[in-house]
Amino acid sequence: MALRPASGLRDATCLPDHFAWSNFVGVWRESHLGSNLRVTLPVAGGSTLLVLLVAIPATYCTARVKYRKRKVFLLLVPVTQMFQPTSLLVGLYREFCQLGMLNSVWTLVLCNAAFNLASATWILTAYFAAMPVQLEEAAMIDGLGRGGALLRVTLPPAMPGVVTAVIFTFIAAWNDFVMGLTLSTVPESRPLTVGGNSFIGNCTVQCNYLFAASVIAIVPVVVLFAFIERHVVSGLTAGSVN
Repeated sequence: MALRPASGLRDATCLPDHFAWSNFVGVWRESHLGSNLRVTLPVAGGSTLLVLLVAIPATYCTARVKYRKRKVFLLLVPVTQMFQPTSLLVGLYREFCQLGMLNSVWTLVLCNAAFNLASATWILTAYFAAMPVQLEEAAMIDGLGRGGALLRVTLPPAMPGVVTAVIFTFIAAWNDFVMGLTLSTVPESRPLTVGGNSFIGNCTVQCNYLFAASVIAIVPVVVLFAFIERHVVSGLTAGSVN
């Protein structure tokens, strides 16, 4: 569909009569898709990085430190996922408007990281809880501190969980639409999902451009999967046999 000419969108054929590569050129010329892509990449990447920086030490402490109300905390983490972003948008818009942070990449990074932190924490807690404590104790006897034991002994075998958290967080931030539409009022500062929606008008839909924009939006996610998949198997055994 992305390669069909506008005049052949209703043709009942699997392949178009000729491939309209000009659709991809027209997407860049007639919209702010380039600017939207430059916004989405740092938003998705920054949100994922921020979630990992907070979730990894938080889940490690939760898995290793036995404190009161620990089970209550673990139950409250998924409960926060019950709050839909749409129910908080009015308050978020007012807060960021008063802070002068509308149309900012950092605003979208903070919001996406906050809404995806709970799921990443829940995923990583199970992996860290399954890691043997004896490996860390042996490493600390050899001179490593608590942070060194986490980074060099516990974290490598838990890489499948980290990769899972990365995938879920990155895709959720990449596909965000509601917060990008609400907290970004300038077309150039909106993410890719909102930019692609600009091809849907009140009376007409530019389907050829809409599908071309969808293909462009898929490519970075496919590249991420191709890059991360190689690290999953190596993370299963790394760290505990050195």
